[in-house]
Amino acid sequence: MAIYNIFNTKDGKYRKTNIKPLGSPPPILDSTLVEISRSQIEKFLKSKGFFNAEVKSDIQVKKKKAKLTFTAKTGAPFMVNELTNDIEDETVKSLYLSNKGNFSRLRVGMQYDEDSLSYEREEIYKLLRQNGYYDFVRPYVKFSPDSNQNNNKVKVKLIIDNPIDSTDKHKVYTIGETNIIIAPSTDGFTDSITLNKRIFNRIRFTDLSGKFRRNPITRYDFIRPGEKYNIDNEQLTYDRLYELNIFKNVKIDYLKNKDTSGVVDPVILLTPQKRMSNRIEGEIPFNNATVGFTLSNTYINNNFLRGGEKFQFQVKGGLQSRFSNIGSIFSDVYQRDFSVSASLTVPRLMVPFRIPIMGKNGIPYTTFSSSYLYALQKDITIRRIFINSITYDWVETKSKMHSFTPLNFEYRFGSVLIDTINAGNAETVVNNFFNLLLLDRKNVTLGMKYAYSLNADKLLQNKSFIYFRGNIDIAGNLLQGISSLTGKKHSAANGNEGKILGLPYNQYVRPEVDIRWYKSLGAESQLVTRINGGIGHAYGNSLSIPYEKMFYAGGSSGVRAWQARTLGPGNYNRATIPSQEARAAAFGFDQIGQMRIEANLEYRFPLAHRFFGGKLNGATFLDAGNIWNIGSGTQTGTYFKFDKLGEQIALGTGLGFRYDVQFFVFRFDVGLKLKDPQFEGDEQWVIGKFINGGKTFKANYYTTHSPDRYRFVQYNFGIGMPF
Repeated sequence: MAIYNIFNTKDGKYRKTNIKPLGSPPPILDSTLVEISRSQIEKFLKSKGFFNAEVKSDIQVKKKKAKLTFTAKTGAPFMVNELTNDIEDETVKSLYLSNKGNFSRLRVGMQYDEDSLSYEREEIYKLLRQNGYYDFVRPYVKFSPDSNQNNNKVKVKLIIDNPIDSTDKHKVYTIGETNIIIAPSTDGFTDSITLNKRIFNRIRFTDLSGKFRRNPITRYDFIRPGEKYNIDNEQLTYDRLYELNIFKNVKIDYLKNKDTSGVVDPVILLTPQKRMSNRIEGEIPFNNATVGFTLSNTYINNNFLRGGEKFQFQVKGGLQSRFSNIGSIFSDVYQRDFSVSASLTVPRLMVPFRIPIMGKNGIPYTTFSSSYLYALQKDITIRRIFINSITYDWVETKSKMHSFTPLNFEYRFGSVLIDTINAGNAETVVNNFFNLLLLDRKNVTLGMKYAYSLNADKLLQNKSFIYFRGNIDIAGNLLQGISSLTGKKHSAANGNEGKILGLPYNQYVRPEVDIRWYKSLGAESQLVTRINGGIGHAYGNSLSIPYEKMFYAGGSSGVRAWQARTLGPGNYNRATIPSQEARAAAFGFDQIGQMRIEANLEYRFPLAHRFFGGKLNGATFLDAGNIWNIGSGTQTGTYFKFDKLGEQIALGTGLGFRYDVQFFVFRFDVGLKLKDPQFEGDEQWVIGKFINGGKTFKANYYTTHSPDRYRFVQYNFGIGMPF
């Protein structure tokens, strides 16, 4: 209401015109609504077993403000002392009695509750519709409570009527011939339809558009001929046909067979959606120190091979520049990126052996992908990567998802540009980078990946649950195993690298986990805690994991008080790079590591229910984490040591806003540094400098770290929640 008052009052009075849709307007006293509320509270109490409940209302007005008081005299609750049933159809009665233990909340001794009766009615309806009773409807189920007893007791009788105006009992239906009909265009069906004369496995498939193959569509029709009618199979068919993302409308009707009693013939009407689309996207990533842009064009064909296959082709490019005191904002471009990628996603698991038909919890997919990436880091390196993979995605249950990549082939060919930095600094620059010289050669990666996630379907719901995602990337073991069988054992540490197709291959393991606890604190408030960690370990045929497999810290989904790739590793301080030009060249490249640990605590709460057509929510957060190298090396303070963990953890806090427009959430976070591990001792608590003496501190930092500038505050923009 405070937000509403700010935008909709003038001179102490509320506006009557040009009202802004922000916040919540003040509630106006209405005696009619008070009486309705009193009556509803009384009805609610009686529905919960307080049959003698009486509710009174009282209104007190003072200084144009009203105070409402509702007083309820509930009396003693009525308890169920007897449960009986009156079910004329013996088959229905037997079905109910044999299954009621799986769902019934009714029991002798419970307090009378109409919600429990409604739940029982709904479960009986579902039970019968799952077992062939196509004509069964909810009004057949009734409850007759009898409270005319002493000592606040009530008898409850369940009644299931037979069909009205019919001598027949409830009839069980089986599925007959199925008609699947696809409209000729996205406009829908015409008045005249000519059905396909051919019937296969009692399914007549009629494609009036001529753009779909039979098997990919019938595969996700779970209303099978010869089986009993089951409402669950009907809903499952709806869900999967929509999930194919090639139909904008799915409608399922049933026709009772004129020749055979107890048989219904399904008619599935499908209206195709637009097949091809082209999307142009752009973004401008910026912060206090850098600005850039990314532009991409994505072509999508959702029915590429007439079976719901999704083909996607994307071209993407961008650059990033540092702000400079002279020239334009793009006078100091330090990074350029370009990529082209293509993928084909097939809505089934394509494997060389028979597997059970999947899809009851979600459609499985097989994805073939190929991409090429070119990245130029000014004065440092050029990276070129060619990647090909095959990935299987499937859903075990609605909350359990698997992704397996049995084949991941990567071909890298890069070059190092450190000769553009004066020779006196070249060795120092190399020592400050991780595995930089390994970029100056060709190598291949042949491996596999696996990922498992739990409760990803609940991420947009305000519930209490635990989310888990774990993945592992393994490479080189198969090639090393083959070499061992031939009697050769390769080791990069001993200068005896194994090769495939004349190129050395990478060998490493890289596991990563993300664990979160979402705690609902009310209708729109939530507390989220998160721990994210990963480690990459090279061995055997490799001295280091590939650059792209390294970890970084900071950014809009990590420790938000730091810009991405500007935190760590460990106590690393960029002042160890001896020159301004070397630091400029290394920006965003030197702060990566082989291990990451991050923890986040975030409280989310509502601010305004109406805010320019959406909702405005807020958040406060505390982030902690860093990256490290593992093992030992020349970079002092960058390697993980448990006894140094407290000195190497970064801390940041901040506030955020989330503008929720139902389909998108636009996010703005302001992060403030509390503890910065690049400094020593008490100097790490930079929050003290922010409060007192920040200007001098920043000037001294620039003297030793130029062209880097120290910023206590980091702004983050994004779409979607950070986690």
